[in-house]
Amino acid sequence: MRGRVQGVLAAAVALIAVAAVVVGCASAGATPRSPGSTAADAAPPSVTTTAVPGRTDVDPGGEISVSAPDATLRDVALTGADGRAIAGATSPDGHRWAATEALGYGKPYTWSGTAVGADGAVTPVAGGFSTVAPERVVRAQFAQPDDATVGVAAPVVVQFDGPVTDKAAAERALSIRTSVPTEGSWAWLPDDAMGSRVHWRPKEYWKPGTVVDVSADLYGVNLGDGAYGREDLTSHLTVGRSQIVRADVTSHRMVVIRDGQQVMDVPASYGLGSDPNRITRSGVHVVTEKFDNKRMTSAQYGYDLVEHWAVRMSNNGEFIHANPASAGAQGSSNVTHGCVNLSTADARAYYDTALYGDPVEVTNSPVQLSAADGDVYDWALSWDQWREMSALA
Repeated sequence: MRGRVQGVLAAAVALIAVAAVVVGCASAGATPRSPGSTAADAAPPSVTTTAVPGRTDVDPGGEISVSAPDATLRDVALTGADGRAIAGATSPDGHRWAATEALGYGKPYTWSGTAVGADGAVTPVAGGFSTVAPERVVRAQFAQPDDATVGVAAPVVVQFDGPVTDKAAAERALSIRTSVPTEGSWAWLPDDAMGSRVHWRPKEYWKPGTVVDVSADLYGVNLGDGAYGREDLTSHLTVGRSQIVRADVTSHRMVVIRDGQQVMDVPASYGLGSDPNRITRSGVHVVTEKFDNKRMTSAQYGYDLVEHWAVRMSNNGEFIHANPASAGAQGSSNVTHGCVNLSTADARAYYDTALYGDPVEVTNSPVQLSAADGDVYDWALSWDQWREMSALA
């Protein structure tokens, strides 16, 4: 449940709508009784609610509460059509009741209870309302597994399974908390899968050891064009050691720097420079997955092979992997189809250390990494370009 529901008793919240629910005349509050008057003569206490009776578009994940500033609430309940009472709690002073669970989409609910003033005057808490009924519900998920340890270039990726047209509303529902102050920004990237996708990346590489908590409070959020968020999500990540691959294509070698120290410097072969389709792209790539065995095929170049110890560094087919067939070129020339070819021993040694989010910095090739090279090209953009892609820029 979202914090805006769970923490509702701890804060003074501005009511989004006000309705006085009274029997007879309504007033802003009780008036002093004159000598000899009775409770029947007293003005009924004022009652306000965020879910106004009669409404049919109440946010099911928002604040659902009743307040009686000058009275004590008694036996307040919110009941669904199935007769089940929604969980809630009354404040210690008895002036406020709030739901502590989210409501369902497209459901009717009914208030009950009373507000009793100090002079005995009573106002019933009554009436019904309905929550909004979405035309469609959009599911979101994180690309990275929960509790994962990630590399210093890892983006936080939220993938939606349908279009999000109100990106600003969705972005306002997303938050990042870090154990180390970290400047960063969300950016919306094109999504070929007919959904929507937003990434968060820091301005600079993460500091190793940073703990990252991500919240996507999307339930009840209007995402535009009749779509609403399906559920709230959280993710917990830890940034591991710093491991950076430095891949200068003109050197014919691959260097690995871990926590500032060089731990590998091995012969490599990169993409054939005379073919623009085969050139290994310059720029900061990001490790996203790895395979003991990976089938690699190309109708254009006529190969269908299973390669070993393959670490994906972009979605355009670029991997760091073992390739005994190019052993004669490793360390002396570039002959591959865009991948970084290593010996079997060197590829296995690197594979064993690679994490999701590790950066691979390719330099000195004539073609730059870009959006055309797959989903994770976050670091190919300048910081100013990245921030401009936020819906809240």
